[in-house]
Amino acid sequence: MAVEEIEHSAGGVVFKESKSGPLYLVLISKRRRWEFPKGHIEPGEDTKMAAIREVEEETGLSDLEVFDGFSFTVSYEFFKNGNRVKKDVVYYLMKTNSQTVKISDEHIGYMWLSYEKALNTLTHKNSKNLLREANSWLMALYGSWRA
Repeated sequence: MAVEEIEHSAGGVVFKESKSGPLYLVLISKRRRWEFPKGHIEPGEDTKMAAIREVEEETGLSDLEVFDGFSFTVSYEFFKNGNRVKKDVVYYLMKTNSQTVKISDEHIGYMWLSYEKALNTLTHKNSKNLLREANSWLMALYGSWRA
């Protein structure tokens, strides 16, 4: 069956600094899937604008620092109303200094996790690959971790 629809979304891999390394924010959806915040791109937005807005809406975080050198696109297909949909999601790496997360009604919980724990918690292979790339880029940027 051919792809009948294409969706474009954007999101963020959000981290905060800790003494032992970055802690990544993972959200659990109502479908019990551990994931990163993401959502549809609205008219007039570019992917970065949409990613920031979606992360703010889904987490309540407003002090986001976006790292311009990192973006990663995740592509997958799914069925909606009997039609095959191809979805592309562009993710950006974002840092926050906030401790408090206020999730939207799209999710039922969240955790701040080390790289290893986040990698083992994320539900989908695409999310795990995204985290591997983001963490590798971040470690190359910092050289060695400092908080």
